[in-house]
Amino acid sequence: MQLIVISGKGGTGKTTVVGSFAYLSQNSIKGDCDVDAANLHILFNGEEKSRESFIGAKVAYIDSMKCIQCNLCSQVCRFSAIEEFHVQELRCEGCGACISQCQQKAISLRDEVTGETILTQTNSGLLSRAEMGIGAEGSGKLVTKVRKNALENRREDEWIILDGSPGVGCAVMASITGCDAALIVAEPTQSGFQDFLRVLEIVIYFGVRPFVCINKYDINERITYEIEEFCKEKKVKTIGKIPFDPMVKRAINERKAVVAYEESAAGKEIKKIWNELENSIREAF
Repeated sequence: MQLIVISGKGGTGKTTVVGSFAYLSQNSIKGDCDVDAANLHILFNGEEKSRESFIGAKVAYIDSMKCIQCNLCSQVCRFSAIEEFHVQELRCEGCGACISQCQQKAISLRDEVTGETILTQTNSGLLSRAEMGIGAEGSGKLVTKVRKNALENRREDEWIILDGSPGVGCAVMASITGCDAALIVAEPTQSGFQDFLRVLEIVIYFGVRPFVCINKYDINERITYEIEEFCKEKKVKTIGKIPFDPMVKRAINERKAVVAYEESAAGKEIKKIWNELENSIREAF
């Protein structure tokens, strides 16, 4: 069973929810698919088991010994990546157009390390995550590798709980594809509502069963009501409403899951959401 927790934008509280799920579910493997800014590991102490370089792209290289400086490669490059017969790596897309024009065979494509994949044994189970290089591309490929690492280390009865990338880009699609269920964390603002609609459309497109929770629902109960009514119309289950709770800030500062605080109103609601979600998924699958 693979559960992905996503949101249509950053800052909705998605990682707070996932961190709580990870704390509540010891019999699970966790995956942080937000490879551009992975932060789920901050909530858990752990020991790093492995770290591997990830080859996510190709970069052109010009052999100066073979190059006759005809400039055909520069003329065909649509990304202006070749200057004075040298490749500017941050601009190069690895498309190979320059190679097709070089009659001297002076240009080749070389593997580029775009990030690192990491496996960490935490006190709440194994965590698969990654760190993407600055200015690197191919986040969707790196997300796929994070999920593959989680699957390869999973026992038969274990759930995989994924902290998805925010938004609706390639990394989000790589996070969602092949999952059994998705919990969308919605924010009750006008822009948050529109972002929720976009990510819900992607979840449905990929055939993943959606569930919805509304975080900080009491900051705008009118839009909370609109989200609930929309979900009823589309027959998407709203599985809980998390109140605004200053205790969340304290939990983040102390690097703990908010459900670890018995007095937290948000923590109590997240526990209810987890129990309801677990039961709903088991019934459906």
